[in-house]
Amino acid sequence: MTVDLTELTFADASLMVDLALLARRLRAHGRAIMLRGPQPQIQTLIEIVGIHTLPGVELQSSRPTGAWPARRAAV
Repeated sequence: MTVDLTELTFADASLMVDLALLARRLRAHGRAIMLRGPQPQIQTLIEIVGIHTLPGVELQSSRPTGAWPARRAAV
């Protein structure tokens, strides 16, 4: 199953829980989940929570895993 995250601009812990539960249910049936195209802030959240490390979860992104986005300088 592919979850297209390309248009998602905000996510919180409830989405991370839902993704983890979905991955668990799919894995129980021998299937996997692909998280495709998350925005940088969504990918960072996925990485902090560790969703991408769960069995049966693949993160497909243009940014390498662990390559945190640069922070903007405070003005």
